[in-house]
Amino acid sequence: MKSVEDIFGISISNGDLFRPALTHPSYTKENDLEYAECYERLEFLGDAVLKLLVSDLLYEKYPEAAEGDMSKLRSIAVSDNILAIISHDIGLDKLIIVGSHDKKLGVQKLESVTACAFEAVLGAYYLDGKLSELTVFIKKTFEPYLCEIEKNYSQYNAKAILQEFTQGQNKTIPVYNVVNMEGPAHNRVFTVEVSYNDEVIASGCGKTKKDAEQKAAYEACKKLGAI
Repeated sequence: MKSVEDIFGISISNGDLFRPALTHPSYTKENDLEYAECYERLEFLGDAVLKLLVSDLLYEKYPEAAEGDMSKLRSIAVSDNILAIISHDIGLDKLIIVGSHDKKLGVQKLESVTACAFEAVLGAYYLDGKLSELTVFIKKTFEPYLCEIEKNYSQYNAKAILQEFTQGQNKTIPVYNVVNMEGPAHNRVFTVEVSYNDEVIASGCGKTKKDAEQKAAYEACKKLGAI
């Protein structure tokens, strides 16, 4: 709990909330623990808390922005990709408790797992009565990422941009196919090709399928003149 306090800069009143927030379902199954002892319920709550606080930040930061634009920025900011980067940067990923088998596979390093743990800790802090402190933490933590997203918006939102472009051309949508996958489960690299009008337009590589798809879409957008 001391490590969590140091990472978030927020004191903990009820420590019982935080062990489940950092416990992967594989650990509870392996040790025959109750379902509530893993992070999934707290992650559900933390997801809502995160969206609320990021929405509040966007509302304040962009006073002239339309609802649709803020929704797009929020969807990127709260994506597993960004949350996993934050979890790694602040060292939260090192505190995740997983089953012995999954630990050997490096499951605690997976993007989806580190993102879930981050949201679960937010849920625990909310139940601990620390919403005002979380507001400060989210603003401080997410502002640099929002600036990065705004600066490189086309890269982060390439799939949506490409689909809007292709539908505007002939009402068809791009098709993504995984053509290669390398590496162990915790450190995989996916290669994805994107096709349009039955022709491969571009490809991209990433640590998740979504990341590879975004990179392929970005390359396709540049090739087609969509951005």
